[in-house]
Amino acid sequence: MRMLINVPETVVADGLRGMAAAHPELSVDVDNRVIVRRDAPVEGKVGLVSGGGSGHEPLHGGFVGPGMLSAACPGEVFTSPVPDQMVRAAAAVDGGAGVLFIVKNYTGDVLNFDMAAELAEDEGIRVGKVLVNDDVAVTDSLFTAGRRGTGATLFVEKIAGAAAEEGATLERVEAIGRQVNESSRSFGVALSAVTTPSKGSPTFDLPDGELELGIGIHGEPGRERRAMMTSREIADFSVDAVLEDLRPSGPVIALVNGMGATPLLELYGFNAEVQRVLAERGVAVARTLVGNYVTSLDMAGCSVTLCQVDEDLLRLWDAPVRTPALRWGR
Repeated sequence: MRMLINVPETVVADGLRGMAAAHPELSVDVDNRVIVRRDAPVEGKVGLVSGGGSGHEPLHGGFVGPGMLSAACPGEVFTSPVPDQMVRAAAAVDGGAGVLFIVKNYTGDVLNFDMAAELAEDEGIRVGKVLVNDDVAVTDSLFTAGRRGTGATLFVEKIAGAAAEEGATLERVEAIGRQVNESSRSFGVALSAVTTPSKGSPTFDLPDGELELGIGIHGEPGRERRAMMTSREIADFSVDAVLEDLRPSGPVIALVNGMGATPLLELYGFNAEVQRVLAERGVAVARTLVGNYVTSLDMAGCSVTLCQVDEDLLRLWDAPVRTPALRWGR
């Protein structure tokens, strides 16, 4: 194992200290594992809080800032944050208009965010919740009851974040977040296994010359393994899996996401194939995002997420955002 770390036990804390040094516009509480936009709370604005296990960077801490999340709670690697982190984050960003929890569908995240919502409400904070469950590859996994939450998390955080920035009510921001989730589907592919710092070796066996279709972001099993395929063949399989479930009747935003160890050159080449498949299937692409956004440490591979948008969702997607990992418009 060759990793740029000190010891596995301090990986998350070391990363947070580095993030604080690189982004003074954020308030990073290393001890309590909470990242907050420095101008929070914003009076009258709905606060957006998300979180999950570390190892998926830049999700979620990289998406804290104006136009997106108000706060993020990083857990240990591939481990849910605890309710105390979430309550602390909610209290830090509540400007009197309530707080929306954005939760990926993993059992630990769901249970802990539900508990945190009850505790926050006991403290007088109104809380809404959006559950992200966009992965069409499997209906259940090692971590979930129901579909996994993956790439659509970025869409929910960006579009709901823009609505909150405009001054929408908690009920409206929650409704928009749910609409985005219901309009989004994802499918992932692994070309190599992930290695966690604590284990120090690949978490599953994927022989040379094979890939896994439908992989989860923690290395959970997908639909099937096959001999290595070309980028064109992977795009055909992945996009068709998404379209079979989503069946869009209007334009989409396309996210081609790297799992952490696939070069941008390959991701752009894969995006060319994704765009080809969508054109052949008659799907209009309104916007495209390519890069590493919802990763799985050092896993090689990619995922495709499509979100069907109407005029209002597209306007919110285009709205200004300024976070460490996503910024445009200002």
